[in-house]
Amino acid sequence: MATGSKDMVVSSYCILFLVMFAAPGAGTGCPANCNGHGPPIRFPFRLKNSHPDCGYPGFDLSCTSTNETVLELPASVKLFVSIIDYKSQMLLAYDPNGCLPKHLPHLNLSASRFQLGYRYLELEDFTVFSCSRTESRMWSEYDMSCVDNDSDNHVIALNSHRSIRNSPSLLSCSKLYNVSSVPYHMLLPNGNLSFSWSTPNCRKCEAEGKLCKLKQISSEPEIECSDISKQHRGASMRKKIIGIVLPLSSFLLGLVIALYYVHRSDEAEKENQKRIKKFLEDYKALKPTRYTYADIKRITNQFKDLLGQGAYGTVYKGKLSNEILVAVKVLNNSIGNGEEFMNEVGTMGRIHHVNVVRLVGFCADGFRRALVYEYLPKNSLQKFISSADNKNSFLGWKKLEDIALGIAKGMEYLHQGCDQRILHFDIKPHNILLDDNLNPKISDFGMAKLCSKDQSAVSMTAARGTKGYIAPEVFSRNFGNVSHKSDVYSFGVLVLEMVGGRKNVEVTAENACQIYFPEWIYNLLERGEDLRIYIEEEEDANIAKKLAIVGLWCIQWHPIQRPSMKVVVHMLEEGEILSIPPNPFASTSTKRTNAMPGRLPHQELGVISELE
Repeated sequence: MATGSKDMVVSSYCILFLVMFAAPGAGTGCPANCNGHGPPIRFPFRLKNSHPDCGYPGFDLSCTSTNETVLELPASVKLFVSIIDYKSQMLLAYDPNGCLPKHLPHLNLSASRFQLGYRYLELEDFTVFSCSRTESRMWSEYDMSCVDNDSDNHVIALNSHRSIRNSPSLLSCSKLYNVSSVPYHMLLPNGNLSFSWSTPNCRKCEAEGKLCKLKQISSEPEIECSDISKQHRGASMRKKIIGIVLPLSSFLLGLVIALYYVHRSDEAEKENQKRIKKFLEDYKALKPTRYTYADIKRITNQFKDLLGQGAYGTVYKGKLSNEILVAVKVLNNSIGNGEEFMNEVGTMGRIHHVNVVRLVGFCADGFRRALVYEYLPKNSLQKFISSADNKNSFLGWKKLEDIALGIAKGMEYLHQGCDQRILHFDIKPHNILLDDNLNPKISDFGMAKLCSKDQSAVSMTAARGTKGYIAPEVFSRNFGNVSHKSDVYSFGVLVLEMVGGRKNVEVTAENACQIYFPEWIYNLLERGEDLRIYIEEEEDANIAKKLAIVGLWCIQWHPIQRPSMKVVVHMLEEGEILSIPPNPFASTSTKRTNAMPGRLPHQELGVISELE
């Protein structure tokens, strides 16, 4: 072959290789990822030491020797990046050593482009202690022992609002530091952190399928959307020229190389899909999944295992996997206009708390509607409210106290911990579910309402809730405005039922001579007598008395006299003796003729009108 011909073939091969190996942006030296691994890297991100035009200031990433993608935050916090979602402008990162809590005292996002990406999850304040192993087992809410594995002590974290008074063992721990406004995910060693960014805002470009890039002529970093087709027009022209110049052998070689890279790209895409799947699993607590009706039938094994049935639907046991069990409530189509379904999804999709049942997903497939919750094997609290004289079914006073405190913390979160205040309006034993350790979780938000935190009253068209647990003001404006204090009343009735081990007596013509149960408890406390229920030790008597007093404070029939749930939590956590509240039954005799506590005979009830 002549020298000129050889040179032409060599040149043709060089052109072909340049075309095949060039990725979008390769002409400006913009790497697409860490050597074929990890999430795709494109504007506003860039790899360190690549061309400045590749990314936006403050969005530098780097690669490890093992091709992991690294995000460096202020104060030398380095996390591995698993997912970058350019459309929603969020990324997911984790600690490579499986000890995310060690970054707690150092994480400072004020000097970075990123914010914590938790829209509906309440950020909390924590206090970090160093305790002995015995004390950490007793008090730890979050075990951070990975921070100091070599020490004989354990590092633990507690919510900062938690009182440590009257807790000698915790007082002997050493306080290390406080941290403010962080998600609970940071306290989980193998947890993931979600970060978001608002500047630059490339959402418009992403939605239009265009490239987001820096403006070439601008003194300040500004962005613009660029048509992808224009970016590749030059590459298309080069391919046409090569197709004319190259002989058949060059074309075949190019085809082989192209097929190889298609294969590589397909493998990378499969890997991305796995990461996305893991990302969704990690965040299913924050954003419920939408299922089809076919999914619901598969999850419940064709509705094989019935758990229960109520007015609004039927509940079945189901499986998302061999490890994850769920409870699926299939709603009745004939009841309501879908308000309960929208309330559940709209409300529970916003919240995540250890004492609130987690909504895993929902189905809205045509006229079929279903709700998918975490499965709680111990069923409802109602199952355990039985005669306190029955040792076999009685849970014990310490456990009852823990359950009451857990419910109160969940309600406090609903009232104060979310962006908007959530009023439940149906707090009762049936709607308190228990996990394997008998930890309570509030469920069934079908009657819930949202309102702003500074709103002192809520408008209503009709009474909401279950008879016996509804606050007086929900029936009549004569008692006050409907507010978060209406939930407090329902909680008080529930606690008194726990104390008495019996259901609140519904006054009818047949039992009108029976004394109203809360009033019976009040009379015993006022006379200084012991509650006539099963008591084993003096500590049990103190717990029973404390629960009774808390319940009576909560059922004061004027809302202004009831404590907030924050105060209720404080009352339940403190060891001090509580004062007995004013007598809510002073205006009535012991032989009652009305079911509503404290209601005067023959008093007319005005219906509260809803202004919404």
